Amino acid sequence: MQKLGILGGGQLGKMLCIAAAPLDIPIYILDESCDFPAGKLCEKFVEGSFNNFDDVYNFGNQVDVITIEIEHVNTEALLKLQVEGKIIHPAPEKLNIIKDKGLQKLLYVQHRLPTSNFAFFDTIQEIKEGLMNGAIRYPFVQKVRMGGYDGKGVVVIKNSNDLQNLLEGASIVEDCIDIKKEIAVIACRNAKGEVVTYPAVEMEFHPTANLVEFLSCPADISPLVEAEAEELAVRVIEAFDICGLLAVELFLTHDNQLLINEVAPRPHNSGHHTIDSAFTSQYQQHLRGVLNLPLGSTRNLSAAIMLNLLGEEGHTGDVHYEGLEDALAIEGVYVHLYGKKTTKPFRKMGHITILADSVAEAKKKAKKVNIKAKTANL
Repeated sequence: MQKLGILGGGQLGKMLCIAAAPLDIPIYILDESCDFPAGKLCEKFVEGSFNNFDDVYNFGNQVDVITIEIEHVNTEALLKLQVEGKIIHPAPEKLNIIKDKGLQKLLYVQHRLPTSNFAFFDTIQEIKEGLMNGAIRYPFVQKVRMGGYDGKGVVVIKNSNDLQNLLEGASIVEDCIDIKKEIAVIACRNAKGEVVTYPAVEMEFHPTANLVEFLSCPADISPLVEAEAEELAVRVIEAFDICGLLAVELFLTHDNQLLINEVAPRPHNSGHHTIDSAFTSQYQQHLRGVLNLPLGSTRNLSAAIMLNLLGEEGHTGDVHYEGLEDALAIEGVYVHLYGKKTTKPFRKMGHITILADSVAEAKKKAKKVNIKAKTANL
């Protein structure tokens, strides 16, 4: 089996290692410390920076295929490796587009894919001038073009009192959409051209951290909207022409129009539940996609909801979990702890999947689950 190198050794890398074990796929990881979540599970851990040219280039020469668990990696080294014949998914030139939210938007326009209206601005002053001359109207969303993740790099500006929250740097400004629901569809593609999609999930975001706190699958949408969302995800992954996973986040408006928010070319928060609820988890599917293996069934075995286990506010230090034993005693509750030794406010410490015959039944069970990631009592 080909050696697969992954740039990033966090929780996504850990879960990729777990998914690789049944197929005996040798996984190499590059990240700063072997104490990171994937460190104990991979065949070889290389300490270094996935942002450093030499570290990425030297790491790439140790493996047959390279993939990522985070977008913000050194693509210059990947481009050189690709020229030298190394297989890289997603291809670095595609990754450069996805890393830049502005270039993402331009690709959607180029391929006539639906997305919200937007405009480019380089400075906060330009945004303020846009408000003065009528080019921008309240409310609007500002997204920095580079470096944002997990809700960082995005602000909603409702009125002039919020202008103090504007972010420095090149950004895009989008209209605030009248959103009925936020949903996501994960697609996967291999080099043979096979494409599969997972059923849409419905997402709810933490009001402060602006990251997914809760999702349910199947999403509470009509069969027509479901079919349109899955078809749109196929169009998007084919427009990017990448292999492996592509998570497509969508806005569903009150008049049932679907608009692309953004994408992620890797395992994604919106697919964690598939470990327990689908024939093929998103992690094994990504491995199949990047290694050009036959893609697996995406059919659900059960309705599911997923709760992100976030670090509690006011707690930074050695982690201690409260409520774990009570949760494990409930049928259909699956706890996935990422192995991070230190908790911080809103840090992703794990997730909980809850299975039942229906989403409504899963939600009833969820009310009994109350795991907290806190600091140990001294």
